[in-house]
Amino acid sequence: MPEPFQPENLIASLRPLAAAAPLSLAEQGYRQFYGFNGALASHSCMGVIHAAGYQIAVQAWWPTQPRATLVLLHGYYDHSGLYRHVIEWALGVGFAVLSFDLPGHGLSSGSRASIGDFAEYQTVLQAVLVEAAALELPQPWHLCGQSTGGAILIDYLLNGEPLAQIGETILLAPLVRPRAWVWSQLSYRVMRSFVSEIPRRFSVNSSDAAFIDFVHHQDPLQPRNLPTAWVGALSQWVPRIEAAPRSMLSPLIIQGEADMTVAWQHNLGVLQDKFAAPQILRLPDARHHLANEAPALRQRYFDFLSERLA
Repeated sequence: MPEPFQPENLIASLRPLAAAAPLSLAEQGYRQFYGFNGALASHSCMGVIHAAGYQIAVQAWWPTQPRATLVLLHGYYDHSGLYRHVIEWALGVGFAVLSFDLPGHGLSSGSRASIGDFAEYQTVLQAVLVEAAALELPQPWHLCGQSTGGAILIDYLLNGEPLAQIGETILLAPLVRPRAWVWSQLSYRVMRSFVSEIPRRFSVNSSDAAFIDFVHHQDPLQPRNLPTAWVGALSQWVPRIEAAPRSMLSPLIIQGEADMTVAWQHNLGVLQDKFAAPQILRLPDARHHLANEAPALRQRYFDFLSERLA
């Protein structure tokens, strides 16, 4: 029987990813708690790697006959356990999946929901891609990022040196600027000398009421504060991205028009300027957390992606 999910016990028991199969009882308890359907994967593993001074929790799934890989990056305040819909879609279309918790999130180490510099995210991503090679995950490696995960991928495409193994890049409600960014910067400048964090304000960022209830009231891995250090790191990252040179790459972008988290109109304009002919699907009724939007909205963008990743 799987063990009841207790975050501290699971984190303490995680093994190096290379030696982490089969799933331990504690790992099975985690998967059960977050509702994963093990029937879609022929096998899977979870464990840790070390990068940028952090212990990073990584998970991998393989379908019976994988034809490519999806490398999945979650959003701010999130973790891999919340992304079963995307993971199950990917397995269903024949992709292996590699997902990891960002520093300060989920099962990974680091100050909760904080980062000193967005460059640390790039170091972690590079280490995860090295792990993908070590696992011999099938190519191409498609990249998928929700919100802050999308921001990390935008940085990788514009300022990094994408590997030859990389296929398509999927950006779900990508972060460039958050909503009310000018006001947020002003508030940050005032607060940074007095406080290191402020209480988090939970938002209704999906029309899936069950997901909202789970995140607000039941998920033990949800950070409860917004560190001013993360806002400071973001304030350094935004102008760097907006000044980056144009890329000839063409990501796939999904954006909800009811998104009240990011400045999506501004962000789409930036991305259309930075990339050559990105393919954009706009969903009038979708809010920010596309990975956990209502089933009908998820199906619309899964169909869009399946057609382009066939």
